[in-house]
Amino acid sequence: MAVSDSIANMLTIIRNAINVRKDTVDVPASKLNEQILAIMKKDGYIEDIRLLKDNKQGVLKVYLKYAGRKNAIAGLKRVSKSGLRVYVKNDEIPRVLSGLGVAVISTSQGIIDDKEARKLNIGGEVLCYVW
Repeated sequence: MAVSDSIANMLTIIRNAINVRKDTVDVPASKLNEQILAIMKKDGYIEDIRLLKDNKQGVLKVYLKYAGRKNAIAGLKRVSKSGLRVYVKNDEIPRVLSGLGVAVISTSQGIIDDKEARKLNIGGEVLCYVW
């Protein structure tokens, strides 16, 4: 089955795995998914990611993070969709939960989080929110 929005698919797989308290989850590998997961790992929302090679696309194994009975990820939201792209200027970069969450932004410098975009003073396409 062809997936038209790989980011939304990845976020839904992770959201469903957190709801059933899985330790690991497999998502289809792509450069974009890998960069988004690297930001989530850097900000402490997931433990680790590993790229598993196969004869096809490959699989990213995501190790989810829990603190006791609480999830490290409280919510995931896809912002810019294929039907409605959301672009922001450098002075309009959103703050997720007053700075407690992270907005993942696609810029001319690559995929970065909102704090890095403010520091570099650049805008771009808002891909998703993680809190």
